[in-house]
Amino acid sequence: MASETTVSNVANVPNTHVAHPAQPASQTNTQRARIWRMPGEGPTAGLSVAAIVTIGALWWLSTHFRWIPPLFLPAPEAVWRAFLDAVHGRIQGGLPLSEHFAWSALRVFGAFLLATVTAVPVGILMGVSRVARGLLDPVLEFYRPLPPLAYLPLVVIWFGIDEIAKIVVIYLACFAPIAMAARAGARSATTEQIHAAYSLGGSFAQVVRHVILPAALPEILTGLRISIGFGWTTLVAAEMVAATAGLGQMVLNASSFLRTDVVVMGIVLIGGIAWCFDLGMRALERRLVPWRTR
Repeated sequence: MASETTVSNVANVPNTHVAHPAQPASQTNTQRARIWRMPGEGPTAGLSVAAIVTIGALWWLSTHFRWIPPLFLPAPEAVWRAFLDAVHGRIQGGLPLSEHFAWSALRVFGAFLLATVTAVPVGILMGVSRVARGLLDPVLEFYRPLPPLAYLPLVVIWFGIDEIAKIVVIYLACFAPIAMAARAGARSATTEQIHAAYSLGGSFAQVVRHVILPAALPEILTGLRISIGFGWTTLVAAEMVAATAGLGQMVLNASSFLRTDVVVMGIVLIGGIAWCFDLGMRALERRLVPWRTR
C-alpha cells in the first residue's frame, strides 16, 4: 500500500516540462536530460585534448620565441631528440631506454603488488575489528605523513643499497593509501546488508567476503590509483640509492650534466606511464563496480 501510495503521489505531481505541441519531442528530451543531469556529469575527452594541445602550443611558442632559455625549458624537438638518443642508448651511462624502463617498472610495480596483497587485508581487518584498529591505526597514522626521504637513510641502514631497499621505500609509500582506502571502504556496507547476511545464516568470514569486501571495492580501487602515483613519485628517491639503471636514475644523472632535455623527457615519460596505468585502473573500475556512478 505504501509503494502504491508513493507511485500515486508521484503520478499526481504536475509535469512542469510538458512539451509544447509545436516543440519537437527530441528537443524536449534534450532539455529534460540537461535539466536532470547530475553535477559534473558529461564527456570530458574533448576538454582533455584541448588542454593538452594548449599546453603543447604554449610550450612550443615559449621555446621558439625564446621567452624561456633552453637551459630551463628545452624545445619539444630537443626533447624528442633526447628520447631517440635514450632509445638507442646515446645518453649518459650508455644504457637503452628499455632497460631503464624495465628496472623502474620492476621496482614500482613489484612494490605496488606487494603493497596490494598486504595492505588490503590489513585495511579490511582494521575496518571490521576493533582490536586490529586499535593496534594498527597509531602505527599507520604515524608513518603515513612522513616523506620517503625522511626514512630512506634508515631503510638503507637496515637493508643495504641493493634492490631490497628501493622496493621497501616504494612499498611503504604505496602501503598507507591502500590500507586507508580499504579501511574506509569496509565501513561502506550498511547495517541492513550485514544483518540480512547474518539472518540468512552467514558466518563472519562469509559476511566479510560477500558483503563487506564488495562494498569496499570502490574505495580500494581508488586507493590503488592513488598509491601507484605515490609509487612513481617515490621512484626518484628510491633510485638515489646506488642505482645504475632506472628512469629516476636517468633523470638524476642528466641533471648533474645540465641535460634539461633528458630531464624533461624523463618527466614526461614517467607521467605518461602513470597516466596510462590510471586509465587502465579507471577501465577496471567501470568493469568491476559499474554501480558506483549510477
